[in-house]
Amino acid sequence: MSKTPILIAAGILGAFAVCGVSLVAITQDLTEERIAANERAAMLSKVQAIIPQDLMDNDPLTDSIEVSNPDLLGSSITSVYRVRNEGKSMAVILNPVVPDGYAGPMKLLVSVLRDGTLGGVRVLSHHETPGLGDQIEEIKSNWIHAFAGKSLGDPAEASWKVKRDGGVFDQFTGATITPRAIVKAVKKTLRYVQEQGDALYEQPALAKAPDKKGAS
Repeated sequence: MSKTPILIAAGILGAFAVCGVSLVAITQDLTEERIAANERAAMLSKVQAIIPQDLMDNDPLTDSIEVSNPDLLGSSITSVYRVRNEGKSMAVILNPVVPDGYAGPMKLLVSVLRDGTLGGVRVLSHHETPGLGDQIEEIKSNWIHAFAGKSLGDPAEASWKVKRDGGVFDQFTGATITPRAIVKAVKKTLRYVQEQGDALYEQPALAKAPDKKGAS
């Protein structure tokens, strides 16, 4: 029996296998790029929502550093995005972790203007109870907007608590732990920025990872 048909069939199968692997690899690369672009657009939208637009003429997502202060920022590594206008430092945006949420850790996005006031706060992720703790979400209530314009001096540090604990921030009916934890985390973030001062602006930005196509 001639081996030629078998060799032809094997060659065809091999070609199909190579094409299949290549197609999967190309599709994966395109999907990863699309996901990364969507995630970046979503983050930039959140950043723009908590920074007055007339303060920012740079891309803070590319002007970032990483810092470590678990006691104040809740995580071993925290990203800090610098906001500049005509080269002048205008604000920093941090993504601290709230470790003591009712249903687990929560991630925040906190902007602090150069004068120490809050540009705003947003919740990036959480696992709080639907209908109760999830009122921290902007689409569920305007509670998170109450932080804008606040600072360590307004209100006084002793008043950085929910009203049930003698502070000025509202709590939710049936859910005090969640807002209490966020208020404490935002206060700690303000304290961290106050302690670091200019150092947050002076560190060189993280080097951008090389593009896959250009990597050697």
